[in-house]
Formats: sequence, structure tokens, C-alpha cells
Amino acid sequence: MPDLVLTEGYRPTLRVRETERAIKFIKDYFQDHLATALNLQRVSAPLFLKKGCGINDDLNGVEAKATFRIKDDNLAEAECLFSLAKWKRMVLADYGFGPGEGLYTDMNAIRPDEECLDNLHSVYVDQWDWERAMSESERNLGFLKATVWSIYAVLRMLERAVHDRYPQITSILPEEISFVHAEDLLKRWPDVGPRERENRIAKERGAVFVIGIGGELADGTIHDGRAPDYDDWVTSTANGYKGLNGDILLWYPLLNRAFEISSMGIRVNAESLQKQLEIRGAQARREMNWHKRLLAGELPQSIGGGIGQSRLCMFFLRKLHVGEVHASIWPQWMVDRCKAAGITLL
Repeated sequence: MPDLVLTEGYRPTLRVRETERAIKFIKDYFQDHLATALNLQRVSAPLFLKKGCGINDDLNGVEAKATFRIKDDNLAEAECLFSLAKWKRMVLADYGFGPGEGLYTDMNAIRPDEECLDNLHSVYVDQWDWERAMSESERNLGFLKATVWSIYAVLRMLERAVHDRYPQITSILPEEISFVHAEDLLKRWPDVGPRERENRIAKERGAVFVIGIGGELADGTIHDGRAPDYDDWVTSTANGYKGLNGDILLWYPLLNRAFEISSMGIRVNAESLQKQLEIRGAQARREMNWHKRLLAGELPQSIGGGIGQSRLCMFFLRKLHVGEVHASIWPQWMVDRCKAAGITLL
């Protein structure tokens, strides 16, 4: 049975209807300020794509996708999204976005192969997927960090706005976000796994960006899985480290754990795509249309990521379970235990 945290004495700060109003406030505020901070334009996005088109994302490469056949075309099988990392970059090119310009969209996904349903994980995923075109000269760690700082500044603004609206919700984010490479975490805590390393560094710093997700570490492991064809996790940076991507983690006292709010990074160029496909044994993808376009130089250099909408609402409204801020399907035992603890799952 998956872990379910039911903190003794927990009571929701806001009732259900007030929570629904607060969710709208948080989503409206954050997306508007994120768009301003990163110069992003909202665009419409699909809920599903044709199977085998090469545009859908593969997460760790092993998760099953929800699929269905289109009635008017018995040759077409569609698959629900995991995320829009590759689709967004294609749209940057097709819609004529130039360096310094970008897009964001509401991404809704179904992940039926989610390993465990718990306080943070659901088969339904909603996030802001964003992507920004950039120049070749910006393919460096400094530009990645500057973008993270911009996003974190919006998170801090949002926390203050939530407190102003709901004074009972106090601020907990530190003034600055820290940066650390996954190699540093391995060196510091070699005897524990990646999740525990994240917990320890997040508790220590309050907010941290872990760099280098997906590439092989010194001990031959990886910190966490990444598909080979969106984030760049092989490019050398400094001190022998590699990777131009990472995760934004916040410390969440209510669950006593690190709280991932975003996965993001500078995207692969032709060189790093070739290397990463080879490492993952996925060279056949080079024959897919999206990959051909990238290798031919038809897609812009870009940076992008996903920022969890329900995760954001859960964190800033100090909720114990993500089901308090979005509607999904949960195991009956979980529904029963949450109800007994006074937690209403939408």
C-alpha cells in the first residue's frame, strides 16, 4: 500500500468553496506574472496526439500511455499526453517565436501508470507547460540559473499575495533559492537514495534547484529519469559536471519532505540529442519527424519546463493532499482514510 501521510491535528485552512476560489486566484495570479517575467504568450494545446508521431513525451521511458482509437479513422490511434516538452518547441518554430519570446499553455495529462497514488501523486496531472526561444550563446548554466531566479521571484510574489488575501497562511519560502548539482548531493550523502538527498537539502535550504537530472553520476546511477529528447543532461558545464536542466524543490513542513514544483531545463541541440539517444538506445527516434526537424536545424534553441498547477495550489494553500485541490480518482481505502481524518478529496 502506498504511503499516505495523515498529519495528526491537520485541519484545512480553507473550506471547500473558499478553496475553489483560492485555486482560481492562485492560477490567475501565477500565470499572469510568469508570462510577464519570462515574456510568454498563452497558446492553445492538445489533450492527445497521434500515437507514434514522436511528439509526446516519454518521461522515464517505461510508463504506459492512455490510448484510444478515433472512430472516423480506424487507422488512427491517439494517446493522451504526458507533457508537451517537444510539442512546445515545434510550436515555437511554426508560430514564428524569436529569441526572448515564448509561450505557455494549460497542459492536462493522464498518467495511468503512476507508480503510487499518495499525497502528491495522481493519475491526473495539470501544469503550465512553458517554452522560450533563446540564442545559441545562452546555452549555459548562467542563463539556466537566471531563468530559475525569475520563476522563483514569481513564486515569492505569489506567496505574499496569498498571505495578503488569507492572513492565516503565513510565508515560509526563503528569500533566495539555492543551486546544487546532483553530484554534490551524491558526494554529501552517498549512503541514501536520491529522494532522501532531496529531502535533506530542501530542509536545509528551504528552496533549491537540483541541477543535472537524467545524466549518469559518478557512481554510475542517475538522480532521476529524463527522456533523451527534451532536456539536455549531457553537456559539460564546470568542475567536471554535466547537465543544463534540473528540478525546483521547496521544503514542505506539512509533509516533512521536499516538494517538487517544477522540472525544467535548456533543451537538447542536435549534438546533445544524438548523444542522449545513443545513451538510451533510442537511435530509431531519429527517423521521427520531430527529431528530423531538430537535427536539420528547423527548431529553435529553447529553454522550458512544466510547473504543476495543483502542486502550486496545494503548497500555497497548505493542503495535506493534492486531492484537496483537484478532482481525480483515488483508491477507496484512501478516500475512506482521508474522510475519517477530515480531509475532503474533490
